[in-house]
Amino acid sequence: MGIQYATMSTTGTQDSVRSLASASDASPSKSKEKMESMENGIDAVNIPTEEITDPMCSSSCPLKLHFEDITSAAFKIKSGVLVTPCMRSHLSEITGMDVFLKKDFLQYTGSFKERGARYALVMLPEEQKKKGVISASLGNHALALSYHGHKLRIPVTVVMPIVAPIMKIQACRQHGANVVVEGKDMGEAKRIAMRLSKERNLTYVNGYDHPHIMAGQGTLGLEVAEQVSNVDAIIVPVGGGGLIAGVALAIKTLYPKTTVIGVESERCASFSRALHEGKPVYTPIESTLADGLAVPMVGYNAFATAAPLIDKMVVVKEEWIAIAILRLVELEKCVVEGAGAAGLAAILAGHLDELKGKRVVIPLCGGNIDTTILGRCLDRGLACDGRLLKFSVTVSDRPGGIAELCRLMASIGVSIKDIMHERAWIQSDIFSVKVKVVCETRDIEHSNILKDMLYTHYKKVIFGEIPSPALLGGEEATNSEDV
Repeated sequence: MGIQYATMSTTGTQDSVRSLASASDASPSKSKEKMESMENGIDAVNIPTEEITDPMCSSSCPLKLHFEDITSAAFKIKSGVLVTPCMRSHLSEITGMDVFLKKDFLQYTGSFKERGARYALVMLPEEQKKKGVISASLGNHALALSYHGHKLRIPVTVVMPIVAPIMKIQACRQHGANVVVEGKDMGEAKRIAMRLSKERNLTYVNGYDHPHIMAGQGTLGLEVAEQVSNVDAIIVPVGGGGLIAGVALAIKTLYPKTTVIGVESERCASFSRALHEGKPVYTPIESTLADGLAVPMVGYNAFATAAPLIDKMVVVKEEWIAIAILRLVELEKCVVEGAGAAGLAAILAGHLDELKGKRVVIPLCGGNIDTTILGRCLDRGLACDGRLLKFSVTVSDRPGGIAELCRLMASIGVSIKDIMHERAWIQSDIFSVKVKVVCETRDIEHSNILKDMLYTHYKKVIFGEIPSPALLGGEEATNSEDV
């Protein structure tokens, strides 16, 4: 590409951060500067906007990726990055599509981010390789940069916000990176990283919008083209836009008729909003299972490259991401994070029924899910699937009352996961007791059998809120604080 690396030109300190709300008291020009800073994920004071922008990621002059950049990246990273398998999935039978899973979570650090990180480091000028690089990241990009920096003997500094998973912070340190844990979110972490790049003369590498990062991610698309013939569609998770920019360019160049579909969580749909506005714009985000997609504003270069190539954008609900994680564990024995499961979630949610009977590739792009979060996702998926139920029932407090309830449930093969009873707060007769039960069933039909049995034998049965009523045949769930 002939791209020249540059270090950031920033001034100021971390203490010079204040709320954007104070912009209303400033002059119109200063308010505009503050808004532009917020759109770049930065909220700084006394720092001119033009001095805190990334020179490789310009809003006024975005750099569009070329196919030759991707082929160059494929050649230069092949000795350090795995060619991951792309295999036909057991999910083909339940989706009605010929589904192939590109298992990039099998990379050493657990995500596709290694592709771009390796290429960005390889392309550094020799002088800058000695000085090192810096970046801000919540996890996967930091891990990839730290690992390949260690392998290539290039010093790496990563700034991770205080909300970053401790497991990933420790992993970066184990790879020899200098880890700075500062900033309440990615916006502050990025600002700190850019300031440090100026102070220490380090190259700042944007984790999703740097041209070399995008080119590296595009090698995933080249591999798919070699591994699966006659691909009708590829469904790509979208966060900052770097992956879909590279993959879409690679696929569309080789097979122009292949449909490229992007998927976002409803809690961080920044690319969909950018398409609606015609440019990257700041989008408030909420906590999400797909934390790897939680980027408040897509990259300028990524948007310029990907927008003309994307055929459809899909936004999925959180419960479908949880179900997708569950399906991948059960049917594919793949442990994948929320961002990596977003593509499958779009299919399961019924957003892509036009692809039935077609050959579809889904990149499972990350597997770095925290073990505690995985447990919650599996439980959430089972609940959304109608296989994990919560209910309360009023039974007799005479000897054998609770035993009879357990016997009835056992007679139809329902497994009790948790059970408790209370006497003091029940408002019916003194000889009754309220029993709260969490149980597991085989499927939706099994759940309905349990419901019918309970309604037949007991007068007062209240089921807890079901996260996705549509999954239980459209039945509206009962939402009661008494459950």
